[in-house]
Amino acid sequence: MATSSLSSSSSKGSFIWFKYIEADPPTLLNQLWNGVNQSQKWHNGVFYTLSSAYALVALIALVQLIRIQMRVPELGWRTQKVFHLMNFVVNGLRAVQFGLYSSFFHVKLKVLDIILLDLPGLLFFSTYTLLVLFWAEIYHQARSLPTDKLRPAYFIINGVVYFLQVCIWIYMRFSNTAAGVELAELFFSVISLGAAVGFVVYGGRLFVMLKRFPVESSGRQKKLQEVGFVTGICCTCFLIRCVMVAIAAFDKNADIHVLNHPILDFAYYMIVEILPSALVLFILRKLPPRRVSDQYHPIN
Repeated sequence: MATSSLSSSSSKGSFIWFKYIEADPPTLLNQLWNGVNQSQKWHNGVFYTLSSAYALVALIALVQLIRIQMRVPELGWRTQKVFHLMNFVVNGLRAVQFGLYSSFFHVKLKVLDIILLDLPGLLFFSTYTLLVLFWAEIYHQARSLPTDKLRPAYFIINGVVYFLQVCIWIYMRFSNTAAGVELAELFFSVISLGAAVGFVVYGGRLFVMLKRFPVESSGRQKKLQEVGFVTGICCTCFLIRCVMVAIAAFDKNADIHVLNHPILDFAYYMIVEILPSALVLFILRKLPPRRVSDQYHPIN
């Protein structure tokens, strides 16, 4: 009886194995994809991994902020400190979201769920356009150009972005149509493209300006690498986000606003937020000097 049962089980396993072997590759991949999407273990594993990764990046940003504060407490809340604080907030929010995703989000996402997913993305946009502002101020100051309009422009642009996004959320709440979600995703795609253009313009200008400095200039090569790497990383991540969100607006199979595609979610958030944040924090890890001379006036 045992032998017969074992033989039957073996035959059944062989049948399943040959069934998968005989299946054409697109069908096999589709079956595997659907199997992962329907697996609660995969959902838990992916979202808890994302939560841990975001928490780690948030911790790095917080530690760096504390180190800067201990090194130069007299400088107050300058751009460098605000940048690290905003990184901590963005990544901390994402860590909480994905750590408590089963409590945060419903099976079918509502407007509130989409707001919770989009808000850290907006803060991510504000965080890294702050870096564009910092580079723009350095470039304008080096070229003896006026810098007094740059900071107000940053606040106006971000204010307009948040105002329009709130209007879109209100429209989604009362329209209850797919058009509202498509509009929200297209808007996110446009602002991501704008951020990428900002990095290309001011990161590129600063890179070219530094490259024209004499070779023997102190720290020239290190600054060139810093500006070049950060520009490339940030421009790439915002362009990928722009393309992915634009595709998601018209293809529901690639919709980023759903949480039933764990592999897609993992790849998307890892590429457009976690890895860029970690790399930029590593590249910009250098602390400011302990003392600031009377002749040196850092950019606010």
